[in-house]
Amino acid sequence: MAQTPSEVDAFFALVQHPHVDALQTVRRIILKTDPAIAEGIKWKVPSFRTTEYFATLHLRTKQGIGLILHFGAKKKDGLTARRDVADPDGLLVWLAEDRAVIAFADAADVHAKRQALTAVVGQWIQHL
Repeated sequence: MAQTPSEVDAFFALVQHPHVDALQTVRRIILKTDPAIAEGIKWKVPSFRTTEYFATLHLRTKQGIGLILHFGAKKKDGLTARRDVADPDGLLVWLAEDRAVIAFADAADVHAKRQALTAVVGQWIQHL
């Protein structure tokens, strides 16, 4: 069942995290990247989708926060994102052919990486 932004707002009203401002900033950047992007609660945390979920906030990192980029819950063959997504700023740490993580130290780090994050997310959703 699709979640609504109000459910994501409710999540943020209750979450206790030292970098909630960074999480909210990542949320805003992703939603502004493309009007086709929607949000919901998936895997018990804010996640983002177009035709399917492709990004999930990672709150349990040892330092800062993370954003996991993926192509849904099921593994897909023949993905070319690793080859095709330009990442000149080196944001992506590839965990597998179908998923990568971007780490942020804090809100200032998110702001510093804003343009690169927007570019990577814009390219990522082209592979869904």
